[in-house]
Amino acid sequence: MSDNTIYDVVIIGGGIAGLTAALHLSKNNYNVCLIEKNTYPNHKVCGEYVSNEVLEYLAYLEIYPFKCGATTITQFELSTKKGKLLSARLPLGGFGISRYALDNLLFQKAKDNITTVFDTVATINATTEEGIAMLQNGMTIKGKIMVGAHGKRSIIDKSLQRNFILRKSHWLGIKAHYEYDFPENKVALHTFDGGYCGLSKTETGAVNACYLVRYQSFKKIGNIDCFQKEVLSANPHLKTFFTNAKPIFKEPKVISQISFEEKQPVDHHVFMIGDSAGLIHPLCGNGIAMAIHSAKLFVDTYLEHRKNGSLDFIELEETYTKKWNTTFQKRLIAGRRIQRLFLSSTFTENLLTIGKIFPFLIPQIIKKTHGNPISI
Repeated sequence: MSDNTIYDVVIIGGGIAGLTAALHLSKNNYNVCLIEKNTYPNHKVCGEYVSNEVLEYLAYLEIYPFKCGATTITQFELSTKKGKLLSARLPLGGFGISRYALDNLLFQKAKDNITTVFDTVATINATTEEGIAMLQNGMTIKGKIMVGAHGKRSIIDKSLQRNFILRKSHWLGIKAHYEYDFPENKVALHTFDGGYCGLSKTETGAVNACYLVRYQSFKKIGNIDCFQKEVLSANPHLKTFFTNAKPIFKEPKVISQISFEEKQPVDHHVFMIGDSAGLIHPLCGNGIAMAIHSAKLFVDTYLEHRKNGSLDFIELEETYTKKWNTTFQKRLIAGRRIQRLFLSSTFTENLLTIGKIFPFLIPQIIKKTHGNPISI
């Protein structure tokens, strides 16, 4: 079975990056096919804090998070494993909104102007002239440009034999929503033995608790409830939260094998965006904004190269790779270094001591993993 249409762009993955790219391309009248394995709306493992750097661009796409109840976040709070606290003002600020709401908001805006196929892509075969996505149901989708927006880890990465997928990752992500009295204007990051947990409010008033933990630490306990009671709750702030918060989900969402290794922005002639191109550590609180920005970066580059009606594929690959590295590489390197340091009890204790003496240092560290407001 085959869709005989040859699309201008085929996007594999309908998360934040894929939906943003599809919406932007459709606004410029390109024929886009978006392939996504899940129908909307749905929950995903995510910190659900978004930097304000993307607000102007979202407005250009006619996406207005605050009309959907997104919370305004201006304050950042950090605690050591023993509960020592440091607070700081976020340089740009941000907003809290669930992936359940934000993904669906983007999809509802884009769906009438794109072709959407709900299925899983088994393999991609892309050349400089045409790409073919083979779905698990046997259907094939063809496009002049193939874009990978399939997230942190996928069978697509295995089919392309991407370097990072061949190495085992040691990180596990767990997320759930809770009823809890938590300040709307704050995003908190609480460290514990083997990881860190972020708390922030979403558009429904629910608190999103999302934590990243080394698999070695988790498997010693092997049970989420017990792990939260025995390990996370060694931090008094997390103990207070998990003791008093009322779970909304029947069970937490879990994702394993999260890789933070370096990836290629273009791989086997597939243009990667969002987490498929590079994943920043969740403690940096900027994954969603980076996904949105990377989608814009690809679309802007594509539109530039289509101005004259023709397209030099190799030149497009080279330009996008260069722009992606210039825009994000330093940020990702900073994220890796900051994560390694934050997992050290000595470092976080010293950071909080120094941060109280020199409060301007914390916003400077935050800026290392965030960008400037995206111009249109």
